[in-house]
Amino acid sequence: MYLVFGAALGTLGGLFGIGGGLIAIPLLGVLFGLDQQIAQGTALVMVVPNVMLALWRYHQRNRIELRHALPLAIMGFCFAWLGSIWAVGIDAQTMRIGFVAFLIALSAYNLVRMFAASAAPAAQMNYSWPWLGLLGAASGTMGGLFGVGGAVVATPVLTSLFGTSQVVAQGLSLALALPSTGVTLVTYAVHHQVSWVIGLPLAVGGLMSISWGVKVAHALPERMLRGLFCGFLVFCAVMLAFKV
Repeated sequence: MYLVFGAALGTLGGLFGIGGGLIAIPLLGVLFGLDQQIAQGTALVMVVPNVMLALWRYHQRNRIELRHALPLAIMGFCFAWLGSIWAVGIDAQTMRIGFVAFLIALSAYNLVRMFAASAAPAAQMNYSWPWLGLLGAASGTMGGLFGVGGAVVATPVLTSLFGTSQVVAQGLSLALALPSTGVTLVTYAVHHQVSWVIGLPLAVGGLMSISWGVKVAHALPERMLRGLFCGFLVFCAVMLAFKV
């Protein structure tokens, strides 16, 4: 069962460039009754290898610029570590309410973007350092706190403010997510907030399917991919709200 869940989550992770953790956390909390921190830590066992493979697949299809990825990754790593230390000391119910609020805010932001007039993706990124570093810091903090790697925060900001296409944003977000998810997983594991029995088969299932999700992402029209990403956020928020 965990392998099947992992395969489904891996497909979604490849499609949206987020590693699958965003939906794994509500599923683990609602269906398996895990506390919020343990759900986040367990999801990270799957997310880390998924992000690694998805990043490679995105780079193969649409080369990721190192000069853009490095400031995101370095700042994301540092602030994810701080966010994860903060997270393991918070009450589980308070953390779950915060996670739902986080998803609702992201959903509202993406809905506004869906119906607002948007400019075509720019040939070059609108901003570079230090703004990429600032985005990495903010995304890393949220990723460390909620165990989602920061990609879900960075992707809509990169498309709306930095002028990238959706697939370029998702590739850069994965470059941000890889080091931040790694340090967050280590922090959660040290504080015994990981169920390896559940997490490892989820990871194997995810690795089996994430490449297919990346392939679908590059085949979909830009607006459809953004719409699916927005709907995905709303679904996760509603599902986890029933657990609060």
